Amino acid sequence: MTRQILLPSVGDLTAFEAAARHASFTRAAAELHLTQSAISRAVRMLEDRIGVTLFERVRQRVVLTAAGSLYLKEVRRILAHLREATHAVMSYADETATLNVAVLPTFATRWLVPRLPNFMAAHPDVTLNLAARLEPFDFGREPFDAAIHYGSPTWAASRCHHLMDEVTVVVASPEYRAARKLVRPMDLQRATLLHQSTRPRAWSDWCALVDVELEGVNRGPRYEQFAMIAQAAAAGLGAALLPRVLIEDELAAGRLEVLFEEALTGPSAYYWVVPEEKAASPALRAFTDWITAQAGA
Repeated sequence: MTRQILLPSVGDLTAFEAAARHASFTRAAAELHLTQSAISRAVRMLEDRIGVTLFERVRQRVVLTAAGSLYLKEVRRILAHLREATHAVMSYADETATLNVAVLPTFATRWLVPRLPNFMAAHPDVTLNLAARLEPFDFGREPFDAAIHYGSPTWAASRCHHLMDEVTVVVASPEYRAARKLVRPMDLQRATLLHQSTRPRAWSDWCALVDVELEGVNRGPRYEQFAMIAQAAAAGLGAALLPRVLIEDELAAGRLEVLFEEALTGPSAYYWVVPEEKAASPALRAFTDWITAQAGA
């Protein structure tokens, strides 16, 4: 009973989030197609329910209190999860099998999605929903049936299927290679080295592999995603260390060239992760068989 009394309504939480984002009850009302008094009443009911003041009025504006700022972070997270879960459930309306999969954005864009027509042709009754996740999560708290993971094969209460190791090669555009005369690894001293922000030691590790010392090996522009570095390298901004599996199109089209045969293979790999409680799903079994076969090929 106590839990029911304390639980705020979704409408009140939505009004609070909009008012906090706009710092205005009037603008929140316009966004939600309500009156200003309705927003004010919803916020007041929320404050009464939880016994905490969420806003203060300052010069014709509403400003979050310290408690309001803390509450806003959690409210936004809850509303986002509720929207995601609702969209996932809506996909079951046509009674087709639905798989909700968490993916690594660049891997999905560059490797998975171009191959999906093959799976969809064989399984037209399966609806596949993809959403980006960069880190492991609790399948019990997130609305996903499986995930593509880069790292080690450890994920609580789940089966990890090895897809492929990450083989990283040095690449540049043909024009950049010719202009900087990049013939031997030591010639990279004349190149701008492009870095991936989550792999800060990649260039140092590759230099150790080929037994070459480059002055200022850690200098150079940094990019957050491999797709950005691939575009930068193809545009002639420098030489890059990139997973070969993510630049198949650029290599095939000649926009990028592998400069040296030495490739870096680290301890981490790509895995297809399925929670134990969902492993028996026919649609999930079919996708597991397909994606592991694709990776093996």
